[in-house]
Amino acid sequence: MIGPTLDTARLVLRPMTMADYPAYFSFVSGTRTQYMNGPHDVATAWHVFCGDVAQWPLKGMGGLVITKDGVAVGTVGLCQPPDFPEPELGWFLYDGAEGQGIVIEAAAALRDWGLGPRGLSTMVSNIDPDNQRSIRVAGRLGSRIDPLAATPGNGPTEVWRHVRRAA
Repeated sequence: MIGPTLDTARLVLRPMTMADYPAYFSFVSGTRTQYMNGPHDVATAWHVFCGDVAQWPLKGMGGLVITKDGVAVGTVGLCQPPDFPEPELGWFLYDGAEGQGIVIEAAAALRDWGLGPRGLSTMVSNIDPDNQRSIRVAGRLGSRIDPLAATPGNGPTEVWRHVRRAA
């Protein structure tokens, strides 16, 4: 599996390709990644990008590019690298894409896919407690802080839990 393509009202979430790496690297090497242990150098950025791609055939989850009107505006991922205790829903938007509800729409689509067709009963978003923008996103997605959840151990982290809703 190379990852699903998910369509929303305004967006297409699709598997990453090599053509997506320059924009990805531009973002993760910048200062807006301060809450993601960044900025990242070229080697770390490449490892994370490849991990997002490689998790699809290995684990049935990974990263997707968020596109609006055919233009890549960020990424959303459902990933579980070896140092993460459970699957994590994560997101970021490239410069100029903020404030349009894109990240809520994209993250909700991947969350619903993960808790639906993918078959997970729960997932988390690991968020630096100083990252107020991502905390607001997690709250708008309906997740709640889980103070008992294990963390990946890569700095201060609040674990926001997303659960399957009863039908």
